[in-house]
Amino acid sequence: MTATDALVGACTFLWLGMVLAISFLEAPLKFRAPGVTLPIGLGIGRLVFRALNAVELLWAVAIVVAVVAGDPPAAAVPVAAGVAVGALAVQLVGVRPRLTRRSDAVLAGRTGPRSHAHLVYVALEVIKVVALIWLGVAALT
Repeated sequence: MTATDALVGACTFLWLGMVLAISFLEAPLKFRAPGVTLPIGLGIGRLVFRALNAVELLWAVAIVVAVVAGDPPAAAVPVAAGVAVGALAVQLVGVRPRLTRRSDAVLAGRTGPRSHAHLVYVALEVIKVVALIWLGVAALT
């Protein structure tokens, strides 16, 4: 294992831990806390996910730079990295703007049909988690 492999593995598993902790633990639990209303939960979620996505971008850049600049990686490494980074890109460019518009509407007191954007975001989180596990294992073996 090279230093690049170790760096990619470390960045990958840190990114994975953050996604698991925020998306699959904090996000659903905040709405069950006593006194947390929908507007408060949405406000917290927007702040937390904005911060998470900013840090995810840093991990993604670090991984891409390490893969491109380092020793030739195992064939699975760039593919898994591409899937993880691609899922993040779709979330940020394609889904987050729709979620923001929907939460803006809810916070303004408007009602309307439920958005399926949240389900798309969660599906992309699952894809990203699988890709990050694949990437971390490929980089470290």
